[in-house]
Amino acid sequence: MSLHDFSSLLQAARSQPEPQRLLFVFANAELPRDASAEEIARFERGEGGALAPALCVDKAPEEIRDFAGLVEESSLTGIDWDILFVAAMSGRGGHPPNSDEAVQPMQLMVEAIKGGRIGEFLAVDRHGDLVQLERQ
Repeated sequence: MSLHDFSSLLQAARSQPEPQRLLFVFANAELPRDASAEEIARFERGEGGALAPALCVDKAPEEIRDFAGLVEESSLTGIDWDILFVAAMSGRGGHPPNSDEAVQPMQLMVEAIKGGRIGEFLAVDRHGDLVQLERQ
């Protein structure tokens, strides 16, 4: 199955042989305090910057209606975001992972994003499309 947007990701998670738990980290693009004039100009064009985790949640795929529902739910927090990072945890023996089991992987995910190690996660833009992010 080819993943190209959030809907295909959700469909893939629901069709796995073992139940899944999805980990979501909503992140904001921000400028480092010591940004150069060139970095500021790129950031103002919508390029560059650093990604800072702003909101985290874990959910079973069945708890998510669609991307619009997830965006709507995130808006209720009052926390804005630019990019959504997604990872998945697989259950065992037909039993899905629970939220308690997701705490440590979520913390590791947040630390990885803070450190710029984002290659192991799927990145989704505000439109629900998968995006490829590059370090600069």
